[in-house]
Amino acid sequence: MERNAGARVFMPEAFSVFYPSSEGAFFPILGRDDGEYVVFPGFCDVHVHFREPGFSYKETIASGSAAAAHGGYTAVCAMPNLSPVPDSAGTLAKELALIRRDAIVPVYPYGAITAGEKGESLADMEAMAPDVIAFSDDGRGVQSESMMRAAMEKARSLGKIIAAHCEDNSLLHGGYIHAGAYAAAHGHRGISAESEWRQIERDLRLAKETGCAYHVCHISTRRSVELIRAAKAEGVDVTCETGPHYLTLDDSDLQEDGRFKMNPPLRSKEDREALLQGVLDGTIDMIATDHAPHSAEEKARGLEKSSMGVVGLETAFPVLYTYLVRPGILTLERLMELLVTAPRARFGIPAGEEWSLWEMSRPYTVDPTAFLSKGRATPFAGRTVYGRCCLTVCGGRTVYRAE
Repeated sequence: MERNAGARVFMPEAFSVFYPSSEGAFFPILGRDDGEYVVFPGFCDVHVHFREPGFSYKETIASGSAAAAHGGYTAVCAMPNLSPVPDSAGTLAKELALIRRDAIVPVYPYGAITAGEKGESLADMEAMAPDVIAFSDDGRGVQSESMMRAAMEKARSLGKIIAAHCEDNSLLHGGYIHAGAYAAAHGHRGISAESEWRQIERDLRLAKETGCAYHVCHISTRRSVELIRAAKAEGVDVTCETGPHYLTLDDSDLQEDGRFKMNPPLRSKEDREALLQGVLDGTIDMIATDHAPHSAEEKARGLEKSSMGVVGLETAFPVLYTYLVRPGILTLERLMELLVTAPRARFGIPAGEEWSLWEMSRPYTVDPTAFLSKGRATPFAGRTVYGRCCLTVCGGRTVYRAE
C-alpha cells in the first residue's frame, strides 16, 4: 500500500484473502499477528450538523468533515439549521463556498423547507434544487399541514426528497427527555412518544396523497416503526433512518449528564427493541448519526438545561459493530447496507474510489478527547468498543490516517 503523505492510495493486490458472507458479499481482509484488518466501502451519513455558517464555535466544515473521515465516512449530508438558513440561492451560496474551500470528504447540503425554518412560508426550493441533496427543516417539525402539503407538492415537481424532523410542538409540554420511567423517578419533564409518531402519521398520509418522495429522520419510537411499515406495504414512497444510540441505548441508560440529551430522546426498552426489529425486517432503511456538536459549556448543564444533541461520526461504526454485530444481532452485511448502499441509493449519492481500513480485533475505550470533531458530548464515552479506523481514502486520496 502506498504510504507517501498526500499520494494516491490504492487497493493493493496483496489484499487477496477475502471474508465471504452468507449473502455473497466480500470484504477484503488482511490478517496480522497483532490483529485483523478489514477494508470496508466508504460509509454515507445522510444526517449531520456541521454548524457552519453561523455557529463555527460548535463545528466547522473542516472539523466536521475531518471527523467524518476519522469515522470511515466518505459522504455526508449537512442539515440546514444554520445562520443564515439556506432557504434561497443567496443564503445557500455561503454554505457552498465553505464546503468547496474546506471539506475533505463530499458534503451535500440540505435546503430548508420553509423560509428561516420558521414554518410560515416556503423557502425558495426551486432556486436551491440544483445544489441541494434534499429539503428539510431538521431541528423543527413543520407544524402546518397545509405548509407540508405545499412543500411535498413542490418537492415532487422538482424531483427532490422531503426529509422530515417529525415533532408536534403541541405535545411537547416542556419536555426534554423521554416521558418514561427515568423521567418519572428523577422529576424530569418528559417528551411523549406521540409527539414524534403523530406527525409521522400526518406526513405519511400527505406523502401518499401527493406522491412525494418522503424520508423520516431519526425515528425513535415503536409506533413510528409500525406506521412506516404499514405505509411501505401500501406503496407509499417512504424511507427512514434511526441512529446508533437509539439502537443500543434506552432511557434506563440515562445519567444526569448533558451527553445523554438529544432530540428525539432515548426512549424505552420496548421502543429500542422495535427499532432493532425494524432494522432487521427492512422497515428502517439506513442508520444516520444525527451528529450534532455543541460547545463543552452548552453540554455541561445537566439533562434539563444542556443543549440537545450528541456527536456520532467517530463512534458510529465501532458502537454498531461492538453491540450489534459481534453479539450476532445484526450481520456485517446488513450493517453495510445500512451505512453504505441504502443511503447512497435513496439520495442518489455516487460512490467512487472510497474505502476505509479498520483494525477489528483489539478493544479500546472511547475517548472523546481524541475526536477530530469540536464536539465531545457522546453517551458512549468510556465504553469499550472494537473497530478502530486506521485509514480512510476518498476520491483516491488519503483523507484520514491514524498516527
